Amino acid sequence: MGFFDRLSRGKRAVGETPHAIVATAEPGYVLAPVTGVAKSLSEAPDPVFAQGMLGPGMAVEPSDGVVYAPVVGTITAAVATGHAIGITSGDGMEVLIHVGVDTVEMRGDGFAVLVEKDAHVAAGTPLIVFDREKIRAAGHDDIVMVSVTNASGEALPAVASGAEVRAGEPLFTLDGRA
Repeated sequence: MGFFDRLSRGKRAVGETPHAIVATAEPGYVLAPVTGVAKSLSEAPDPVFAQGMLGPGMAVEPSDGVVYAPVVGTITAAVATGHAIGITSGDGMEVLIHVGVDTVEMRGDGFAVLVEKDAHVAAGTPLIVFDREKIRAAGHDDIVMVSVTNASGEALPAVASGAEVRAGEPLFTLDGRA
């Protein structure tokens, strides 16, 4: 049983779905799931992610509210509250995307999951829509954290911490993959 097997099945959003973006995922790379400012995962305000307990990765301070698939793969977890999603890439990386800090407390308010568990997705497919203002109004940080839960080693940034990154651009690759 993998990490994603412990997360619950997600719900499908009602309403308009954002369009997919053009993104090319090279094997071993994780693309930025949102547009914003890239951060080292150690800078994330969530200690579990910052200490690497969920694997190596990076974070993005978002400038919009759409999460796109950072790899080609299969949705292995779509959390019902909409704040997290897991994808297993074709080359076996288990990628966890987590929107915000303590946003599980919002019980799905301000989040819409656009895909279901077991769906195959291309890089750039919209996965989650989230309301940044609602997250902040609830007293939470809206940073988007990305980790590879089944990897050892370190994330090798494709973009420097503090640099602007667009959704679909390379964010990191891994040194010492599982």
